[in-house]
Amino acid sequence: MKSLIKKNLLTIIGVLLGALAGFVYWKLVGCNSGTCAITSSPVNSTIYGALMGGLLFSIFKKDKKKAI
Repeated sequence: MKSLIKKNLLTIIGVLLGALAGFVYWKLVGCNSGTCAITSSPVNSTIYGALMGGLLFSIFKKDKKKAI
């Protein structure tokens, strides 16, 4: 379990920061009419932010290749 967390730490940080950013975006900007698919609900906005944060931070993950 520790090796899984250690291996994916950057992605986990991205998911947490993205979820926080998604919730803050819903709270500050949001959608007053309720017709916006993502920002009308705090759950949708948080999940979308977590997904985008995880994808963004996983770009910077370095792959370790073994030398032959």
